[in-house]
Amino acid sequence: MDLEGQNCIVTGATSGIGEATAHTLAAQGARVGILCRDPAKGERTLERIRTETGNENLQLFRADLGSQAQVRAAAAQMLDAFDRIHLLVNNAGLVNWSYSETEDGIETVWAVNHLGYFLLTRLLLDRLRASAPARIVNVASDAHKFVGGIDFDDIGHRENFRSMRVYGHSKLANILFTRELARRLEGTGVTVNAVHPGAVATGLGQNNGGWARALTGFLGVFFKNSEQGAATSLHVATSPELEGVSGRYFAKSRETKISKAAADNATAERLWLLSEDMTGLDPLG
Repeated sequence: MDLEGQNCIVTGATSGIGEATAHTLAAQGARVGILCRDPAKGERTLERIRTETGNENLQLFRADLGSQAQVRAAAAQMLDAFDRIHLLVNNAGLVNWSYSETEDGIETVWAVNHLGYFLLTRLLLDRLRASAPARIVNVASDAHKFVGGIDFDDIGHRENFRSMRVYGHSKLANILFTRELARRLEGTGVTVNAVHPGAVATGLGQNNGGWARALTGFLGVFFKNSEQGAATSLHVATSPELEGVSGRYFAKSRETKISKAAADNATAERLWLLSEDMTGLDPLG
């Protein structure tokens, strides 16, 4: 797809899959906005992408996706910066080995991996609809198959925190959100799909200390590199053959099956209503 003149936003784009995604979009002529937590790291990433692609149309936005106030502020800046938004790639995410809460009193993995996607997308959604055709890509994971459903009774797993189960829970939420948003966007010209990047050597999990960095470094030898990991996100974001395709899940650049829990329409709607409540958003009009 010709990306010249297209406005694209990528979250978590200062390393790994996100940086590879932003780099390729910039190389294809898009104007790219990068959302990151660390502005110094973000500036270094932008300079690297500018130098390697020759694209000067790059802009940095700062927010910790675990902070709803910061997400709202960043979204307002994006709306000021972009009169049109043609692509949003929700890529940022984390794994925690132990329970923690954000400044909003929400379990951190749930806040970043699910509510961060949900809130940012909703805040930008009117602009995306006004820019149609437009696309949203949510980076999920086959880790959603680790869990049998959304635990509405203990959404933050305060009582039973197990790292990969909590991560899988958030990735299940990504797919349910994708499917429910696709239903609500039917006929608008905005599509939304979820992707599984595969096992990729990124910084995911390295926030958990030296032993976690050592472990992920060792396992990285056997994993895809960031460019390979970004391939499915880029395919879903830019492939002309996917024009109008929405509410699907892709791996290795092909549509693939989701778990039974991820296909539950009633759970998707219930999660949507809970997410509106947890982010203080009005119902989608």
